[in-house]
Amino acid sequence: MPQKEPWTYQLDWLNIISILGLDSIKQIPEFKKEKALKKISKQYGNNLLDAFTPNELDELVANELKDLMKKELIILEKRQEKLEKEIQNKAAPFKKGIIGIDLSEMNDIDPDDIIKFFNKAMRGGEDDDDKDDDTDKYDDDRNGYYI
Repeated sequence: MPQKEPWTYQLDWLNIISILGLDSIKQIPEFKKEKALKKISKQYGNNLLDAFTPNELDELVANELKDLMKKELIILEKRQEKLEKEIQNKAAPFKKGIIGIDLSEMNDIDPDDIIKFFNKAMRGGEDDDDKDDDTDKYDDDRNGYYI
């Protein structure tokens, strides 16, 4: 905006961002900020806007930006809901509670089986692809390199 109105210096942009539920001032396009400020100036006039408290001005600007940024705010809300659902789905196996482990039974279990179990639990129950490794029809040395 080439010439700022005096009332715009009272705005607390951090408060406006928190009212809108945004993370950064960069999420508000500059042209939408200017458009909102011009519309408010035109609608109320500078004399009336100077009489408002800073909190009232912040609410007024936030409401105007909310109207201008409907599409961006809806997209942001959908992304946040999707992220929350993903987190809940990944954390679902851990909501079952504490797994009781009897240490006397741990002596008989192979450590590789324990690792496979926890890997499977972390991935959400996917099956291992290593099942067919032992069914090789060749009995070669599997640890060496062949030239």
